[in-house]
Amino acid sequence: MKNTIHKVIIKKLTQCPLSCGEEIEGRGFRLGRGILLSVFLICFVLLAKAGNENFPIGARSAAMGNASVSLSDVWSAQHNQAGLGFMKSFSAGVYYENRFSLKELSLKGAVIALPIKGGAFGLSISNFGYSLFSENKYCFSFAKAFSDKFSMGIAMDYLTTKISEGYGSKGALAAEFGIQAKPIKGLTIGAHIFNPTRAKLSDYNNERIPTIIRLGADYNFSDKVTVAVETEKDMSQKSIFKAGIEYKAVKEFYLRAGIATNPTLSSFGFGLNLKSFKIDVSANYHQVLGFSPQFALTYTFGKNESDIPKIQ
Repeated sequence: MKNTIHKVIIKKLTQCPLSCGEEIEGRGFRLGRGILLSVFLICFVLLAKAGNENFPIGARSAAMGNASVSLSDVWSAQHNQAGLGFMKSFSAGVYYENRFSLKELSLKGAVIALPIKGGAFGLSISNFGYSLFSENKYCFSFAKAFSDKFSMGIAMDYLTTKISEGYGSKGALAAEFGIQAKPIKGLTIGAHIFNPTRAKLSDYNNERIPTIIRLGADYNFSDKVTVAVETEKDMSQKSIFKAGIEYKAVKEFYLRAGIATNPTLSSFGFGLNLKSFKIDVSANYHQVLGFSPQFALTYTFGKNESDIPKIQ
């Protein structure tokens, strides 16, 4: 239901001809686009039973249809913490998405992955919305690889929803758990559960944060081609299928494409590896609501296992 309401809200906004201070025909008052946006977003939160959607961040996975549960990189701090267990270098990244080209629906994020002897710590922060309405997630995680073929990760989240103009804010704690396995060469299988306890966000209408289960895999057909598939199930919504492909055109340049259902989205993008820096650019397309461009910048501080700090 939340996705349906979300689409209706955005469609109404994109069709709204008003700018701030214009008069609505046949009415005795004036409404600015910003006020209308606030009203629609508040209705969205009140009507949808589940708030604080676990938004995906990272332009690499966005270009691959967000089929990310089996990938291992710094963005695993958000997608599946088990992927942090296979990391060998301290990394950090920032992300921005201009959802449907509306800055009021922008999604911002930052991640850190710190491998240590015996595991890896992760930190993920994301923000959706703007000054009058926002949802935030603060996630602290730990992962451990028990061999070069199996890793587990856990995370604790603090999730908040804020509505201004006197409505206030609410916060709740939630947990995450994930695993990744590499049973054969080139194949990685990932599974992840977000908020298994259905944490309550508000007593009003028994509003609870959704429980989301994801299962997927990726396979390296060669050094140049990786294909990823994933299915996602929110316990209160229809399942989502995602698929993506990554092609290494040359050593420093990657091309990516993907699809997703419910709603139907197509995505594409590219990546540049510039020594310690990685630049990823992507966009997904909804046939009614249009484009959502994404951008991510990642920096890797160390390249060798010798750079990993030891626990004293």
